[in-house]
Amino acid sequence: MPLYRKEPLEKYLADAATGNPTPGGGSVSALVGALGTTMAEMSANFTIGREKFKGVEPQAKQILGVCTKGREDLVTLMQKDTEAYSGVLKAYGMPKSTPEEKAARTQAIQRALTYAMEIPLLTVRCSLKMLEAVQELVNIANPNLIGDVGAAAIFTEAALRGARINVEANLTGLKDESLVSNIRKEIALAGEKATTILQEITQKVTLTINK
Repeated sequence: MPLYRKEPLEKYLADAATGNPTPGGGSVSALVGALGTTMAEMSANFTIGREKFKGVEPQAKQILGVCTKGREDLVTLMQKDTEAYSGVLKAYGMPKSTPEEKAARTQAIQRALTYAMEIPLLTVRCSLKMLEAVQELVNIANPNLIGDVGAAAIFTEAALRGARINVEANLTGLKDESLVSNIRKEIALAGEKATTILQEITQKVTLTINK
């Protein structure tokens, strides 16, 4: 399994475009979220250290720290998602000739699917946290970077939606009804909240651009 964070971007994109199952949508969603955080970080960095924005500098620094950690987390999830799906494929490939083998295979599949679901779920949670940081940033950022703030919001919300789809895909194979119900409620709520936040941010971005 390639360590994609250390590989050229071209390799990741080429591997994602092949007929191989990884990197897939969950991994790519995490990468999109990481790209979104870079635009938030850049906007914060263009606000910090400017006399004009001295009054909001502590807040900008706090947002920058949140986004920098979020970027690191999302890049890690980009890698982990590829590894998690490989585990699912391995579980489905286990022998099933005897009742014992079938039982072991079923248990392995459930464990693998649970883990494969948990990785994009973490991407959903992290993306929402990043979107909330951008929601705070849009009110204080250097207006010369407002378009980048808007891009940060769009990318992080898209990352959440992409990851949510991958969570749902893995939930369909899980037999723990209570777990499935709880996760579906969580990601639905996250999606609704993200849509509202994105609308608020884009409205403020548009107003700032058209001043």
